[in-house]
Amino acid sequence: MAGLAPAATSNFIEADFPIMNTPDSDESTLLYVIGDIHGRLDLLEPLIDAIHHDAGSRGAGSLTVTVGDYIDRGPDSRAVIDRLMANPFPGRYVALKGNHEAAMLSFLDDPETGEIWWRNGAAATLRSFGVPVSDSYGPSDFVRAQQALLAALTPEEVRFLTSLRPALSVDPYFICHAGVRPGVPLERQREQDLFWIREEFLNSGMDFGRIVVHGHTPVRAPEVMPNRINVDTGVIVCGCLTCVVLENGGHRFLTSSS
Repeated sequence: MAGLAPAATSNFIEADFPIMNTPDSDESTLLYVIGDIHGRLDLLEPLIDAIHHDAGSRGAGSLTVTVGDYIDRGPDSRAVIDRLMANPFPGRYVALKGNHEAAMLSFLDDPETGEIWWRNGAAATLRSFGVPVSDSYGPSDFVRAQQALLAALTPEEVRFLTSLRPALSVDPYFICHAGVRPGVPLERQREQDLFWIREEFLNSGMDFGRIVVHGHTPVRAPEVMPNRINVDTGVIVCGCLTCVVLENGGHRFLTSSS
């Protein structure tokens, strides 16, 4: 997938990553998990600086994880992708996939899925890649937009988008975009649920086996429950980007707001 020339083909085949992927870590590793970014480079940059300062002051190794939804709605989707794909963080970095990236990749594979992506804020992303956008889109417009976006994407951007992982397990946490389906073992979760689930997960008091750290559902302040932590603080509606810092079984937050 990563070696394909974007302008020449629309045959996007996503990389085969396991649902459970546990990186090497130890108790001294600082874990930073950043919520939905949605094209807000203006909020991402100061949060990157805050993570560098925090990690430097603690003198420990670090792993930063972003939970997906880098694109759509905000003005700088492409710039956010380009910033993240170079790993701007002080230590190791893992980028997860959100429902918005899933919708974009589906569109690049099949323009007939364009309506789904359009309803989720595709116009802002297309504009950030220099693709002309009209007030309303139909089937023929989606085909033209798909070809224009394929032509605009660089090989490096394609590699980043198709290497996004569905989830990451870092004991005692399970990190994903939207959440998990209650009653299903973490290693058997479906990507559809990891990217899109809401009420069944949010309303569950079940012990999932690990604390699920997620985004996807905007809240005005970080939400900490016995079985989950929500770090999507609504960059578009509330103007706040949040990172939870997980260390020695505890948590604290770094924020950037407009």
